[in-house]
Amino acid sequence: MAEIFQTDGTWSFDGVAIRVVPGRERGVHLLRQTLGELTVPLAAVAGIAFEPGRKGGRLRLRLRDGADPLTRATRGRLPDSADPYQLAVEPDRTGVAEYFAEEVRNALLLEQVPAGPTDRYLLPGPSLPISVGAGDGTATFDGERVRLEWNWKTEEGKKSAGTRVLTLADISAVEWQPSAGLENGYLRFTVPPAPAGIPPKHDPHAVELYGFKKDPLMALVAAAVTARLPHPSAPAPGAGGGQHGGRPALAKPGPDAAGAALAPADHRPPSAAADDHDALLRRLRELGELHRSGVLTDEEFTAAKQAILRRF
Repeated sequence: MAEIFQTDGTWSFDGVAIRVVPGRERGVHLLRQTLGELTVPLAAVAGIAFEPGRKGGRLRLRLRDGADPLTRATRGRLPDSADPYQLAVEPDRTGVAEYFAEEVRNALLLEQVPAGPTDRYLLPGPSLPISVGAGDGTATFDGERVRLEWNWKTEEGKKSAGTRVLTLADISAVEWQPSAGLENGYLRFTVPPAPAGIPPKHDPHAVELYGFKKDPLMALVAAAVTARLPHPSAPAPGAGGGQHGGRPALAKPGPDAAGAALAPADHRPPSAAADDHDALLRRLRELGELHRSGVLTDEEFTAAKQAILRRF
């Protein structure tokens, strides 16, 4: 078990999944506190890094493309402080952060988790029901329907259309865009055959956002809906995919077909290749145990590990 406890939150890793718990101090971003605890299966992880800084540093967890509905809905637009897959590390815990990252990297290697994209969501998205009021309206989602209600800031023509109720079958896509500079943000649901290009201020399927504190919470609504729409990379029906009733199925942890397609071909006899591979994995495990027990220094462990990795 690898763990790191910080004011910003707590991360723990048991070899199978990373448990991410946000801090409860006042400075921890509202989105992370609202989202709550996450369990990230190792199969969803593409990589991890510790980035040192002048005042401690930051742990960054990089997920596989398509594994997480929140990451897909936000598309890298969340600020660092709101990103649940980042942890601010205090100056006296940088060594623990580096050790934590190394443990996750070793597990990714030992379990042969592919770094390529997934064809289904491996995380379930925010808990339901979810309701957020921000900008010119309130968006509520119960797992089946999205309800959009307007407030006194809503443009009159848009408000006159009344409350909108959309089923998942109505929605082809959902997009969250934060405010930037003088440009307002929005949460928009694409509902064919509605015309595209309508400004959020006038779009009855969009909540306009003005750059206030609760705006990022609309990203959680977007993620919750995204998790229940068909995955964009899912196999076509009848091709062995994980679609049931139009909803994405959660995959069991482990390498998937996408990763297998990315793996290089091995032209040795299968038995010889497997024997060599197993021996290298056993040696990596032995090195990790020697390093943890203090028999090997950091430099010796790194050199020995790199020598083995070059043989894979």
